[in-house]
Amino acid sequence: MTRPDRSLSGTDPGRTAPAPAAGPASGGASASVAAGRVPGEPARGDDGRAPDTGHRADGPAARRLPGEPARAGVHPAAGTGHRAAAPAPGGGSRTTPASHRAGEPAGTPPEEPGRPVVLVLRALGLGDLLTAVPALRALRRALPGHELVLAAPPELEGVARATGCVDRLLPAAGPGRAVPEALPTEARHPDLAVNLHGSGPASHRLLASLAPRRLWAFRHPEFPGVDGPPWDPSAHERHRWCALTAWYGCPADPDDVTIDPPGTASPAPGVVVLHPGAQAPARRWPVARFAAVAAALHRAGLPVVVTAGPGEDRLATAVAAQAGLPPAAVLGVPRPLAFDALCGLVAQARCVVVGDTGLAHVATALGTPSVVLFGPVAPSLWGPPDHGLHRVLWHPSRGDDTTRPGDPHAGRPDPRLLRITPGEVLDAVHALLPATAGAGS
Repeated sequence: MTRPDRSLSGTDPGRTAPAPAAGPASGGASASVAAGRVPGEPARGDDGRAPDTGHRADGPAARRLPGEPARAGVHPAAGTGHRAAAPAPGGGSRTTPASHRAGEPAGTPPEEPGRPVVLVLRALGLGDLLTAVPALRALRRALPGHELVLAAPPELEGVARATGCVDRLLPAAGPGRAVPEALPTEARHPDLAVNLHGSGPASHRLLASLAPRRLWAFRHPEFPGVDGPPWDPSAHERHRWCALTAWYGCPADPDDVTIDPPGTASPAPGVVVLHPGAQAPARRWPVARFAAVAAALHRAGLPVVVTAGPGEDRLATAVAAQAGLPPAAVLGVPRPLAFDALCGLVAQARCVVVGDTGLAHVATALGTPSVVLFGPVAPSLWGPPDHGLHRVLWHPSRGDDTTRPGDPHAGRPDPRLLRITPGEVLDAVHALLPATAGAGS
């Protein structure tokens, strides 16, 4: 990975690049990008769901997280000296710098006295990043002398900081579900590139175009030089990426998802949080049912707030109005809550009621009890850990596919989601909060 006027040492011109066996060249994202999606690349693995947020990066420069040294003057920790890209656990595929590829002039980037870089691609949404936390922490433990740079949307900078294992965020995003078309020039020549984004080949191709010394990714026929594990479409998202790092010698605990609250006070401590939004209508439980739950909890003497994400103002306002809640009970309108404020709210909430979307993963990460409503995609792929703090509601049909029985992009609520009743949700909330079960009834 190069930086202004300098580049990291550790490039290895004697190694062979994990180039595709056939198909598009390894020179950034495929030129055949159409309709906001790179052909052949099921983003977020291949579960067919869109990311929770999809904003394009707003600038090419990597963002230094608070408390981290400036990029142009990174120095090794005391006693470490200069690290010349020593082999990391598991080895992994090694690539040749772009200047040593066929048809290009020879030449090795100049060395830079600093830490080697591990570049991790996870250019998706809020929930996606939080499910990758166990794998990110495994990389941090295994590579303590490396600078861990996360390529992700810029609005996730606060999330990256909260993980406690990311040194810098490199703004990166593609339209919709697409793999980013390219990464900034300064991303070139990392010691190690790790694909926590998808199954390939487009995400593999993007990382290979950076000429990393090593590339860790899932096995793909277009990349015979990548010796990773096979992709398992039935794996839970947390387990999937932990399996990848473990394959390369970095064991991870899939339940290591906890983040520390940022210390921001809650705008409404002690409430039950209802979040009716989701990226697609297929995963949105009806407004009238959320309103019925909100009204019943309010009658039972429990304080209730309704949260809105980007573009969800009318949805959240409608829930509150139908429930008879005051306008002040709607949070995130007219602007969504900043991540620190959202974490403060969730961390100090009694319970969160939410669909299969990013806020469910925030509740999991902060250890807040939650009731999560599933529809087109099974909780076995995206559900919370099974340790008693959470209740999952899902009603598949007999004979349904056990993992992805519905269309997560459909323009109406999934039939499995519609089988969940307000009474079930209320029972689940009271089961999590037994002391309040009979209040006001």
